Amino acid sequence: MSGRGPRFTAIPAIPQSGLTDWQFQTMNAMKENLELLIGARGSSSEARALTSGQITVANPPAQNMTRITAQGVGYTVSGVTVPSLDDYAKLSANVQQLADDVASLRSTLNVLINQLKG
Repeated sequence: MSGRGPRFTAIPAIPQSGLTDWQFQTMNAMKENLELLIGARGSSSEARALTSGQITVANPPAQNMTRITAQGVGYTVSGVTVPSLDDYAKLSANVQQLADDVASLRSTLNVLINQLKG
C-alpha cells in the first residue's frame, strides 16, 4: 500500500443563510461524514475510508482440489468394512489438497485484512 493514500479536496463550509434548517443540518451532517471518511476531521485513522487503489492483494491461486478421487471401495474383514490401501492413499491426498487450498486462502485473507487495517 502507498504510504499516505489519496488526497481529497477540502469541502467548503456550508452557508447558514439561504437554507432551511433541515437543509443546513442535512448538508452539514454529510460534510462531517465525508470529512471523517477522507480523514480530514478527527484524529482517528479508524474512520478513514479506503480507495480501491489501496487494496493490492493478489487473487488467490487456483483451487487444487476440484473433486474427491477416493471412491469408497473397501473390503469386508470379519464383518467390518475397511477401505483399501489405495483408497486410503487417495483420501489422504484429497485431504492434503484441501488443507493446502485452505492455507492458501487464509494467506490471501490475512494479506487483505492487513491492508484493510492500514
